[in-house]
Amino acid sequence: MIKRIAVLGVLGVVLAVGVYAVITVYDNLMSAGRMWETPAIKPQERPMDTMTKGVVPFSGGEAQLRATPAEELSSPWPQADADIIARGKTVYARFCVHCHGKNYDGMATVGQSFSPLPTDLTSSAVQSMHEGQMFHSISYGTPNGRQPPLHASITPEDRWRVIAFVKHLGK
Repeated sequence: MIKRIAVLGVLGVVLAVGVYAVITVYDNLMSAGRMWETPAIKPQERPMDTMTKGVVPFSGGEAQLRATPAEELSSPWPQADADIIARGKTVYARFCVHCHGKNYDGMATVGQSFSPLPTDLTSSAVQSMHEGQMFHSISYGTPNGRQPPLHASITPEDRWRVIAFVKHLGK
């Protein structure tokens, strides 16, 4: 009796594995394809909306900017353009004034709590800095931690505008 149950069990397992193998091969070789893999929209699904401009980077995005050496980066606009400088001043007032201050010397409410103080943006060291180096500093912070990374808060275009504004301070 035990021998008969064991033989039936082995036959059952062999039959189950055989059926599974046949079904899998049949399913993989179907010429019509699988219904659940069709590209059509199912009745309960909404079609995807058209992507908003600027959502998907087409020029490499932030990863490309981060990977490019600072010396090879340059502003996409002329640094002396009055509209760019005005927009840079607006961005500065929103993101930078809290640390660097209204006089650009690091003596703002938040800036005074740091030791050493935030960089004086009118100093010759900042004014002589390559714009790509300024872009990296604003975007990804500085090694000593005095400048926080702002790439997630400020768009690349606005970072270039702030740089144009800061460069304009030295003139």
